[in-house]
Amino acid sequence: MSRSYSLPLIFLVLCVLVFVMSSCSSSTAVMGTPVKELSFTEGKGVGAEVSTQGSREDIAGLSRVRENGVFREIAGVSEYRIGPLDVLEINSYIGDKMSTTSVTVNSRGTISYSFLDDLEAGGLTPSELDRVITEGLSSYIRNPRIDVLVEEFNSKSAMVLGEFASLRVNNWMQAGSGRIPLKGRTTLLDLIAEARGYTVDADIKNTKLVRGGQSYMINLFDIIEKGDLSQNVIIDDGDTVEIPELPKFGERVYVLGEVVKQGIYPLKDAQDLLAAISLAGSFTRFAKEENTLVMRGYGPDKEPLVMMSDLNALLREADLRQNVHLEDGDLVYVPRMKIGDVNDWVENMKPILDMMLWPAQFTRYYFDDDAIFAW
Repeated sequence: MSRSYSLPLIFLVLCVLVFVMSSCSSSTAVMGTPVKELSFTEGKGVGAEVSTQGSREDIAGLSRVRENGVFREIAGVSEYRIGPLDVLEINSYIGDKMSTTSVTVNSRGTISYSFLDDLEAGGLTPSELDRVITEGLSSYIRNPRIDVLVEEFNSKSAMVLGEFASLRVNNWMQAGSGRIPLKGRTTLLDLIAEARGYTVDADIKNTKLVRGGQSYMINLFDIIEKGDLSQNVIIDDGDTVEIPELPKFGERVYVLGEVVKQGIYPLKDAQDLLAAISLAGSFTRFAKEENTLVMRGYGPDKEPLVMMSDLNALLREADLRQNVHLEDGDLVYVPRMKIGDVNDWVENMKPILDMMLWPAQFTRYYFDDDAIFAW
């Protein structure tokens, strides 16, 4: 049996509530938008679907490539492809002595090293160039030993636009910082981490990738919240990634978990818990309505207030105490399983909450030097 509640059912429940309240000796004011005024029109919230030029199958294909202009997979290992203006470090060994030479790849993609002139380096990986140099030096040196490393990555990059943290300083746009060097196989999440994450105003459900005149709409929220890695595309040289700004509806609430349309909604339309759930299209059939959580005041180094609401009691028993009045920034979470310890839940959800609500803080904490997930 489906556990989703339709708009007529919710309206009927509220009618019963009004009747019960009117028969009581004391009156109770219910804050929030009446459910009968709520609209279920597609596109009401930020979580609405958007049309795309590249199909979902095209996007999934971009997440599975084994080589592009930036890298090539050799024996299961991804290696950077050398290009013009890259600076290489070439180490040669004679006995137990090592000599190091720094070489810049010229605009034609060639280098000169030792006895060798105009070696084609562009498009090769360091291990491939290593073999080319070793074979070339074999005519002059007995058993040459060579190591090739990339010292500076200058030939390949991607552009980021919009609500990236690296583009803003004290809420002002910072010029000239939108180009991110590519140093090998780089996914969309890798690129966002390199750009210091996104801002709190980012509309991550409508992230756009532009490649060669073709655009692809990517739901970054699904990658982070649902683990949909089929949208975590591999970035190529010359790509542009844009994260637009959220609609300017000011105060907002976040509705996540087992609801039909997870997303960010205007507080003016979701002033209480029931209104927020209605905006999100009601529950899925897996929802544990009796364990619905409201988190308030979550932030870096802050202990949030977490309230648990039994929406079954609200809908079936007219218990108005369960219809929590929401405030700006509140997060509503409908779980799939019963939550035993709220503190454990907050601790386990912390990386996802940081990524969504405090993205710049997330990248500093999880990706900086000496951090938990440092690269």
